[in-house]
Amino acid sequence: MKIEICGISKRYGKKTVLRDISFSAESGKCIGILGGNGCGKSTLLSILAGIQKCDGGSFTCYNGESVNDNSASIDLLRDTVARSNLIGYVPQGTPLIEELTAKDNLSLWYTKEDMKHELEFGVLGMLGIGEFLKTTVSKMSGGMKKRLSIGCSVSKKPPVLLLDEPMAALDLVCKKSISEYLNHYKASGGIIIISTHDVIELGLCDEWYIMKNGVLTPFCYTGDIDELVKNL
Repeated sequence: MKIEICGISKRYGKKTVLRDISFSAESGKCIGILGGNGCGKSTLLSILAGIQKCDGGSFTCYNGESVNDNSASIDLLRDTVARSNLIGYVPQGTPLIEELTAKDNLSLWYTKEDMKHELEFGVLGMLGIGEFLKTTVSKMSGGMKKRLSIGCSVSKKPPVLLLDEPMAALDLVCKKSISEYLNHYKASGGIIIISTHDVIELGLCDEWYIMKNGVLTPFCYTGDIDELVKNL
């Protein structure tokens, strides 16, 4: 599988937030989107997830052996059914129902049988969600909420996962748990697009881009944080 983002643009009134954003990714790859607060990272991910509409551009998934095989291409900005099956999205905020337990939230996404299987052998077990199944969301730590949010987002086993700073303000134990799952997701052929400032998340990425003034520019991250900061 390959996804191709081409010419995505977005304006709020007279302000241009995204200018002709283009990049692509193949199975087993993680794309890191870096940039300062308010640079447009979250806007881009919400457009790709179908939460917001763009003013121009395309988001195409190619399921064939070649991007030239048009019969195998899917327009993810317009095909809402395909997008809901192919894309998992975890925003910065908590997309959970606060008054429900973890189990009740999962029940909105999984059948009883599927939930049991995933808790024992799959993603929900890898994320350690079984440890707080009966906990109400309003009483959860940030790490619990984030792990549960990821668990809900991949209920349909989507091949593409959009993550908006998933490890922000989490402790090292939670970061380790999420990182291990994301590495497993990549190894299974999944595609990840992640907006991040986190060193652990940067290490997950295969390609890096910096968003600045609405423009996306390729960046070669070598592990030199000082060099990264200079370019943000």
